Amino acid sequence: MLKKFATQHSIKFIVLLSFFVIIPFSPLPAQDELMMEETGQMFNEEPVASLSPDSVLRAEFKAVIKPPKKEEVELGLTFFLSLLLDLLMVFLIIRTIYYPNYRKLDTVFTFVMFNVSIFLLISLLNQIKISMGAAFGLFAVFTMLRYRTAGISIKDMTYLFIFIALGLISGVRLQIHDLLIIYAVIYVMLFLLDTRYFIKRESTKTIFFDNIDLINASKEKELIEELKLRTGLKIHRVSIEDISYLRDSATITIYYYD
Repeated sequence: MLKKFATQHSIKFIVLLSFFVIIPFSPLPAQDELMMEETGQMFNEEPVASLSPDSVLRAEFKAVIKPPKKEEVELGLTFFLSLLLDLLMVFLIIRTIYYPNYRKLDTVFTFVMFNVSIFLLISLLNQIKISMGAAFGLFAVFTMLRYRTAGISIKDMTYLFIFIALGLISGVRLQIHDLLIIYAVIYVMLFLLDTRYFIKRESTKTIFFDNIDLINASKEKELIEELKLRTGLKIHRVSIEDISYLRDSATITIYYYD
């Protein structure tokens, strides 16, 4: 009986066993394979940030060890052309306006050196970035400059300021045509205001007068004629500054045209 049961059901048993063994190793359908590929691509496309500690430390050490790059000053054609135009303008003002009127050579050195120094300083600061502390220190140095010469006149101070302004304007390195226009304006104003061609240039001198009898408001014309004879100047008015009856003298400021 057992042999008969085994013979009848052996074929069914073998078929069932082969079904369970073969099915797991069979290829997947095309749709399942497509879903698996898309899932894999999604995981592969996600950005993964991987920084090793060694690379981070190397970057930090490079930032610390690498020295900062020094700024270099370039002296190009514009620098030398601006310096040449500036010096030509300075010598033109001195030769045609200042020296013919005042005949002073001791102030020419001051004017030229101030102009060149300001030009070089502004040209340097125009290319190099300086800190705020250095800028304030430079400003403090300039504020400490004092001219304690008692004989310097307001005209000389005006010319000194003009030459400093020329060096400052030239050091900024403007366009050549703009620079020439500024030079022309400064020169024309000086020529009109400080020469004899358009305005009579009045000069003054302080003298000590010993004829105390003429120091009187009613004798002003006589006093002017006396001063003309003694000085040979074309005096048109006088101003009495001080009178000393003990010494029989007076301090007078005379005004005359050159």
